[in-house]
Amino acid sequence: MPEEIIKYFPDLSISQKDKLALLRPLYEYWNIRINVISRKDMDNFYLHHVLHSLSVAKVIRFAPGTSILDVGTGGGFPGIPLAILFPESNFVLLDSIQKKIKVVTEISNALDLRNVKPVRARVEEHEGEYDFIVSRAVTDFAAFVRLTSGKIKSYGFNDLDNGIFYLRGGDMTNELALFKNKISVWDIGAFFDESFFQTKRIVYLQV
Repeated sequence: MPEEIIKYFPDLSISQKDKLALLRPLYEYWNIRINVISRKDMDNFYLHHVLHSLSVAKVIRFAPGTSILDVGTGGGFPGIPLAILFPESNFVLLDSIQKKIKVVTEISNALDLRNVKPVRARVEEHEGEYDFIVSRAVTDFAAFVRLTSGKIKSYGFNDLDNGIFYLRGGDMTNELALFKNKISVWDIGAFFDESFFQTKRIVYLQV
């Protein structure tokens, strides 16, 4: 089990530790067959993909029964690590590319993640409403908000109001100005010591 995960999440169950430990060999196996992660990133798999995904858990603990849509999940991030961390919440992992959804399906099946549903579709064509939407930056934030409009339930039961969690690096000042007081931003570097996270942020839009 990678030390960088235990360091920041010391209260994981044995089952969660086992599943997180299996992630790298599973992704190594599937990445040879269907490339979804760059070779350079595989060398830093737990830091760049798993821990980055789990940063969302530093600002919210999803309550049991929470529904979460991961838009543009790619190979399953942030959805799969979050689904391991929150086994009583339900995750739909959405991507328009079939080979990526195949990897997500195979890995979630291998880990017996019964709270994960992989779906191949474009977000604008996908029907359904969720408590939260999560994503690692797939487009300009304002464009992302437009694409996901109407897919968030009006009322929720978590400590934060229903909305969007967007993992993004770089300067977003202009992108976020449109949303004014509905936006909160956390520097991931405040949660994790590694230099990789110094420019990474969690953007939360209350909907």
